[in-house]
Amino acid sequence: MHHASIRTANIHKAIAFYEQLGFIVCERFTTGYTLACWMEGLGGRIELIQIPEPKPAPDAFEDEHYVGYYHLSFDLTNTAEDLPSWLKNLQERFTQASQENQNQIQPLKVLLEPTQQMIGDRVYEVAFIADTDGLPLEFIRVLDKEI
Repeated sequence: MHHASIRTANIHKAIAFYEQLGFIVCERFTTGYTLACWMEGLGGRIELIQIPEPKPAPDAFEDEHYVGYYHLSFDLTNTAEDLPSWLKNLQERFTQASQENQNQIQPLKVLLEPTQQMIGDRVYEVAFIADTDGLPLEFIRVLDKEI
């Protein structure tokens, strides 16, 4: 996959948010009518596109009847020792950044605290957070293969 595209109400806030996750801007451009950029990090590339007259996004996380793209998922198996510690550090980083720049960064919104899930023959740690527009992002770690 080349990239996943995310429409945002405020590209500057979205960039600041994704930078806290470890993404870096690798290309800035316009799509003909609005600002856009590509960011790389966590093993992937996203495209942020600012929408001039945004409407609130549907609540894909809470609405069990929502149909459409649900979330991006980032595999932290090789980059984090455990999801609870990683999330706690991320929350602290967002809290610090929001105190330093309240106009750009808000405290982190956690949608699902780290939990263990059996998916297929593996046990995973899974957590969800919301981005600046309320879109769900999943963070996942392989714990062990079922014995």
